[in-house]
Amino acid sequence: MGELVGKLPVAQWVEDIVDWLTTNLSGMFNFIQTVGNKLMDGMTAGLTAIPAWMFIIGLTALALIFSSKKLGFVFFTFIGLLFIWNQNLWADLMSTLTLVLVSSIISIVIGVPLGIWMSKKEYVARVVQPILDFMQTMPGFVYLIPAVAFFGIGVVPGVFASVIFALPPTVRMTNLGIRQVPNDLVEAADSFGSTPKQKLFKLELPLATSTILAGINQTIMLALSMVVIASMIGAPGLGRGVLSAVQNADVGKGFVNGLALVVLAIIIDRFTQKLNVSPEDKVQNGSKPWRKWATLGIFVVMIGTGFANSFVASGAKAKTLDLVYVQWDSEVASSNVLAVAMRQHGYKVNLTPLDNSIMWQSVANGQADASVSAWLPTTHSAQYNKYKDQIDLLGPNLKGATTGLVVPKYMKVNSIADLTTEANKNITGIEPGAGEMKAATKALTAYGLKSQGWQLTPASSGAMTVALGKAIKAHQDIIVTGWQPHWMFQKYDLKYLKDPKHVFGEAETINTFTRKDLKQDKPKVYKVLKNFKWTKADMEKVMLDVSNGKSVESAAKDWISKHPKQVDAWFK
Repeated sequence: MGELVGKLPVAQWVEDIVDWLTTNLSGMFNFIQTVGNKLMDGMTAGLTAIPAWMFIIGLTALALIFSSKKLGFVFFTFIGLLFIWNQNLWADLMSTLTLVLVSSIISIVIGVPLGIWMSKKEYVARVVQPILDFMQTMPGFVYLIPAVAFFGIGVVPGVFASVIFALPPTVRMTNLGIRQVPNDLVEAADSFGSTPKQKLFKLELPLATSTILAGINQTIMLALSMVVIASMIGAPGLGRGVLSAVQNADVGKGFVNGLALVVLAIIIDRFTQKLNVSPEDKVQNGSKPWRKWATLGIFVVMIGTGFANSFVASGAKAKTLDLVYVQWDSEVASSNVLAVAMRQHGYKVNLTPLDNSIMWQSVANGQADASVSAWLPTTHSAQYNKYKDQIDLLGPNLKGATTGLVVPKYMKVNSIADLTTEANKNITGIEPGAGEMKAATKALTAYGLKSQGWQLTPASSGAMTVALGKAIKAHQDIIVTGWQPHWMFQKYDLKYLKDPKHVFGEAETINTFTRKDLKQDKPKVYKVLKNFKWTKADMEKVMLDVSNGKSVESAAKDWISKHPKQVDAWFK
């Protein structure tokens, strides 16, 4: 087919449309981004201001009110929320709740009227139906690309992608619910002279409520399922913990964050099901006004304690830094050490893990303040050349970093040029967007390995280290994309394969870079970032502690406590 008509440039058409929208509607997107961020930051701050113990008691009491004599849900709500609090995931839970609530509310506001319109006009249904099919079957990851192009990183593009993915069930079920209203009842309403408005609000919507609520329930669950995907573009919450665990092959952390998501999903699902009561059940159970007053009282107490808590905490304002980093072990270590040190000196530091390309874009666009994760001059050369006019490069915070193809020392091969059939002609890589992956791809071509059937398999930095450890344990061949500083060089006997064609370049430096106007906006923060410097040995010590089971915060605090003079120099 392609030979007959040529390949249609669909990808280019889509890129042109997105570029046109980004260029011509940037003002509108910036406005939505600004307002949305403030709205959702305020919402998260409001939810977080409610003390966790009060939130747990309040939600358990609501479960008791709506569950009548069924205590299983009440018990689950209490224990589930206590578990999340116990695992120090409360702030993440509130961020996730904000993302899900805002996405669901927007979906309902758009979806219910659209579903009503579909049920009333057949030509609207014929147009909207295939669009809904497209929205629901397109992989959710795809929505992240225009979301980042339009709104940058953070919770707003996360909501944008979630709404597109979660909207269809509400539209479909609203359309279905109204179409299922018995014709004889509709004809009876017509015969009594009902206006279309009276017929809709007094007959069709009440009878379709159960179906519409079922659609809303599905929308909320789909919005919840998007939190992990949305975390890839900087949306905060429990999804970020799951993503981090996947990238670092941290089974325990992934399970805990995933379990917290399951608890939240079950609680939301059961509460929405409690709202979906048929008219017959309402009549049978009778009116219980005390429920309304009790529910109102619980909300008043929760909001009141939130105001009191925020009033007490309002005196502790600090200088802030939005620091972004790549989820590589080395960058996790450096970013957390700097963040912990700054917090100990009275700064408020927000850490956001991002994909490599998005990290550079977010600092260049001013959506993040800085990063200490720029590998130059080779690994991140493409990103630096693209954004160098939009950032302020402060220089190296660590010297002597190296990259290349790494093998266990027991393997006989010593050079990339000598590779033949080792490791089944496979190189285990890391994240596809990493600069080292591009260098490894070039190496396959430069050394003629690609034509011999060699392959580079993308994975994550965590999965790569797991595969390396497993192969070494079994004394098997393995070739990975490696770099120093990294704890794996302290844990295993490894060596770089020689690179006579210098595809991976010479020794690199890890650099700090900021947005253009940070020096004017936050001079003290800028000064700390400029003074931040440490060594390969320092970084590898933190990384090794983390790989041996310490949390990254504990490892950072331990290192800081043993190097007080070095850390104090960053703040002079």
